[in-house]
Amino acid sequence: MRPKLGSGKLVIATHNAGKLKEIAKLLEPFGLDCVSAGALGLPEPPETGTTFVENALIKARAAAEASGLPALADDSGLSVAALDGRPGVYTADWAERQFFEGEPGRDWYMAMGKVEGMLQAKGPDIPRDCWFSCVLALAWPDGEHVIYEGRADGTLTWPPRGTLGFGYDPVFVPLGRDKTFAELDPEEKHAMSHRADAFAKLKADQFGV
Repeated sequence: MRPKLGSGKLVIATHNAGKLKEIAKLLEPFGLDCVSAGALGLPEPPETGTTFVENALIKARAAAEASGLPALADDSGLSVAALDGRPGVYTADWAERQFFEGEPGRDWYMAMGKVEGMLQAKGPDIPRDCWFSCVLALAWPDGEHVIYEGRADGTLTWPPRGTLGFGYDPVFVPLGRDKTFAELDPEEKHAMSHRADAFAKLKADQFGV
């Protein structure tokens, strides 16, 4: 029997206020009171996994065990076929500035440039297929867990286009479109995104919708 969420509190295993808001809105119709791990003062566990599933589970289990409540975590990133799936789970790491690159923090334009530079080094005819992955992990304090995986396929473009979205959105053109995720209206992007795909599976399994 797969575990199910009831109504009540659900810990969102993030310290990112924007992500909490986005997830809380998606789950609002189901009577869940979403609270972030950050608001509860829970520490962020080291993401030592080598797959999206492992990292999402690390975060969800840590939050569930520390809070005594069910917890939801996501791990997501960009994979490029010609780069053997990189950056993959290291998507955010590629955006971290080194000590010689300026103030600490993430620079997504630098990260996009790294990906493009590696592709161009392989020659002008290299395929530019890529995909965004999103893994959602739900964990309960008793150790039970379920996983939902979403994916959005597309191609990489250069130079970056658009000012909406975040991360690698300005270079990602979803299949069947000619605009990047950063050029699309947010509602349109959310309808086809990797996160929407994963949440559709979660809602179907947990709430039968």
